[in-house]
Amino acid sequence: MDPRIHQFHQPLQTPQKNKAKTKTDTSFQKVFHEAQTLKISKHAEKRLKQRNIEIDETKWNEISNKMAEAKSKGVTDSLVITNQAAFVVSTKNNTVVTALGREEAASQIFTNINGTIVLED
Repeated sequence: MDPRIHQFHQPLQTPQKNKAKTKTDTSFQKVFHEAQTLKISKHAEKRLKQRNIEIDETKWNEISNKMAEAKSKGVTDSLVITNQAAFVVSTKNNTVVTALGREEAASQIFTNINGTIVLED
């Protein structure tokens, strides 16, 4: 054996028979669902409350689905426009970054986005 190579002895791991296994649900579907879950940043949540913007669960689901579609097309940051509001979202993180009322959004310039999603009621 080459004297420059040192051999390390690693003892064999012996299985422990009485060791309790903890069951964790890391199924693909659970991980996929968690990855698809739309998150709302604290900043966006604050803006929604300040501006009295209320979006129902159906519309949130539609936004989430369109974000996933945009992500599959390479969009990372997007502007989502609905009849009630406009949202800047990160499709990378599935997160709503900020929210504006629809009228307020009409006079704004949106930067650092590479896609737009328009949802009509």
